[in-house]
Amino acid sequence: MKSKVALITGITGQDGSYLAEFLINKGYIVHGIVRSSSSFNRERIDHLTSNKEIFHNTLFLHYGDLIDSSNLNRILEKAEPDEIYNLGAQSHVQVSFEIPEYSAEVNALGTIRLLDGIRNSSLRTKFYQASTSELFGNSSTSAQNEDTNFNPRSPYAVSKLYAYWIVKNYREAYNIFASNGILFNHESERRGETFVTRKVSINVSKIILGIINKFSLGNLDAKRDWGYAPDFVEGIWKILQSDTPDDFVLATNETHTVREFIEEAFIVMGEEIIWEGKGLDEKGILKKTGKEVIDIDKRYFRPTEVDFLLGDYSKAKQKLGWEPKTTFNELVRKMVTYDYNKLKISTNRNVHIFNKL
Repeated sequence: MKSKVALITGITGQDGSYLAEFLINKGYIVHGIVRSSSSFNRERIDHLTSNKEIFHNTLFLHYGDLIDSSNLNRILEKAEPDEIYNLGAQSHVQVSFEIPEYSAEVNALGTIRLLDGIRNSSLRTKFYQASTSELFGNSSTSAQNEDTNFNPRSPYAVSKLYAYWIVKNYREAYNIFASNGILFNHESERRGETFVTRKVSINVSKIILGIINKFSLGNLDAKRDWGYAPDFVEGIWKILQSDTPDDFVLATNETHTVREFIEEAFIVMGEEIIWEGKGLDEKGILKKTGKEVIDIDKRYFRPTEVDFLLGDYSKAKQKLGWEPKTTFNELVRKMVTYDYNKLKISTNRNVHIFNKL
C-alpha cells in the first residue's frame, strides 16, 4: 500500500518535530519546510536527519517561508501531500507586541497563502491549522470550548483569529477539507527557552546546580491549561483522520498558575519555595536556606494580560476518542529532569575542558 504523504510547516519547532516522529512511525513520508538561517536551527529534528535510513527514505526538507507564495506553491507541487499541517508561526505572544506586522504576515497571511495554493491546484489534501487558546483572551466562561466567544488580547492572538476564520471560510466556500485545532498550552522538553515554562525548568535547574543565584519573572498568577506536547500531537493527527472537517479544542480541563508551576519545579528538585511581599516586590525564597531565588520584573508583563485559560475538550473526546495522558505534575517533572540532566552534563564537560587548559 502506498504511504501517505504529509507536509509540515514549522517542522523544526516543538510540535513539528514531535509530529514528524509520530507520522514517520505511522509509515508516512514526511516533507518539512525549514527557513533559511545563518545559524543551523534544526536541533529538534537532528535525531531524524542524522539517521540516514529515515532521512533519505521518509523525511524530506525544503527551504521555504510562509511569506513567499511562489515558494509554497512549488513545494506543494513537488510534495503532493495527502495532509498538510500548518504549524509554522511567529508563536510568542510577548514578542508579537514588538513585531505585530511580521506576526500578522506569517500567522494570518501565511495561512491564506497555503489555502490559496490548495484551491488553485488539483491537490486533494486535508489541511490542519494550528489555532490557539489565546483566541479566547479574558473569556468570561469558566471553561472554553468550540462555542465560546473569542476575545483576542495580543497581536499574536488577532493574527491567529484571522487564520481561524479564513480556514472556516475556505472550507465552506471551496469545499476544502480544512480544520482548526484550538490547542491550549502544551509544553515539553523541546519548548522554546523564552516561554515561561521552559524558562522556569531551565533556571530552577541552574539554581540547584549553583550556576545562577536567581531569575526574574512577570505575572505569577496567570492561570493556564498546561498539557504535554506529544499527547497533543496525537490529537492533531486525529483531527485530520475524521471523515469530515471540523474544529476541535485540545486541552486538559485543568488550570494551574505560573506560581504553581514554579513550586512544583522546585519540589522535583527536593526544594520548597515560599513567597514574601506583594506585587512587584514579591520574592521567591528557598525555605531551607532563606535564599532569594526569584524576583518580579515588570518587563515580563504583557501590555494586555490574559489571566485565565481553561479548555473543555469534550468534543475531541467524543468525536475523536482523544484525551490527554500526561498529568501536570508529570509534565513538570519531565521538563525539569531533562533540563537538570542536560545542564549537569554540560557543566561537568566544561569543568573538564577548563581543567585541561
